[in-house]
Amino acid sequence: MGNGFGEKLRAERLERGLTQAELGKDLYSPSYISLLETGRREPTAEVIEELARRLELAPKALEAWSQPISVSDAEYVLAGLYARQAWDLRDYPLAASHAATAAQIALDGRNTSAWWNMTYMQAECLMKQGNLQECQRIIKHLLEHPMATESVGLGIRARQMLAAVSHGLGQLSVAVDEAKEAVKLCAQLPKGSTLIIGAHRALIGALAESGRLDEAWKYCQDMNDHVDEHSMSQLAGEVAWVIGNVAFMRHDYQEGIKHHERAARLLSPANDIELWARFNKASAAVRLSSGIVEPETLSSIERAELALSIVGGNKSDQLEVAFIRARWLYLTGDIVAAVEKLREIHGERASLAKHTAGEVSLLLGKSLKAAGESEEALIHLQEAQKAFSAAGAADRVQQALDAVLEIKLAQRRAANAAKAS
Repeated sequence: MGNGFGEKLRAERLERGLTQAELGKDLYSPSYISLLETGRREPTAEVIEELARRLELAPKALEAWSQPISVSDAEYVLAGLYARQAWDLRDYPLAASHAATAAQIALDGRNTSAWWNMTYMQAECLMKQGNLQECQRIIKHLLEHPMATESVGLGIRARQMLAAVSHGLGQLSVAVDEAKEAVKLCAQLPKGSTLIIGAHRALIGALAESGRLDEAWKYCQDMNDHVDEHSMSQLAGEVAWVIGNVAFMRHDYQEGIKHHERAARLLSPANDIELWARFNKASAAVRLSSGIVEPETLSSIERAELALSIVGGNKSDQLEVAFIRARWLYLTGDIVAAVEKLREIHGERASLAKHTAGEVSLLLGKSLKAAGESEEALIHLQEAQKAFSAAGAADRVQQALDAVLEIKLAQRRAANAAKAS
């Protein structure tokens, strides 16, 4: 079953672990490669010859991809095109539906490569919607398929996504294990591949969230070795962003600010407004976690809120940005407003990962303590302990426990003072 030039080009590219930018290099932009892969641009003879050389294929093999296709092939190509159009419009439920249709057509036609690619896209769409459990189920199914073993690139992509989904579900130890396996597989890829960067990012995020900051910093250095002056500015920006995150979490504020300022220069909202939203959200979050309350932190919060209002985002994204604003209110001393906002977020915490829900409960407990509501504060702090314990975040469990002990000691001192008087 042939599936059109674009789909075969995409399959061959992914088989080699290449991004659109890496395949295009200095001749073709990522957007041009995307147009070829989605069938919205026809390749010239010169383009076919050059792509064949880069993919180490005979030009005649690529020419054959452009031959007339059957009815079932046409149905597949159309479903795939609809899926990518919906993706571009950020209509992820519709994109997931079309991707599932394309995957089924490919499966019926025994085109394993096309089935794998469209099923992976379906999983990506589910992740964007916040439907993490269904996404996790699909990715595990893909990992069990022989293609994930035969193709290093596909195996890395699947494990990286599984790590990210597990992280989102609060399964931090699983996320670390899957990301470590992805990083291990990266040894078979050429230096500088964006798949290497992606695998390291997944691992660093899971380690940092687990409180294993020294390990996370080591992998930051390893990741940075894969970026040089020839790397794309956006890729270099993402690397600087991640390194800055870990530096802040290690209380190396000067290093954190340096890397985040570099990331802000390299990342452009014009290139990817969604990525820009995530960067500003992350930058504000780690600054506030480090107690840095300054104009640049507030600017990051406002940029994240603005970008999210443009791209939409799922419920989890909206709650996380609202939580960052609540943390700002708490740290700047507006306790009443912080409690009010945190109560709203807490009521919808089921939409958040376990460790994030734990952070909400922890901050609500601290805010209530500051407001003099000790009994209610204890309830939320103990709730935070359980959430952090379920997520495997031992350092955060200790923080919640310390806050509980502070309240109980204060209550005991007050009781003793009352008896003495």
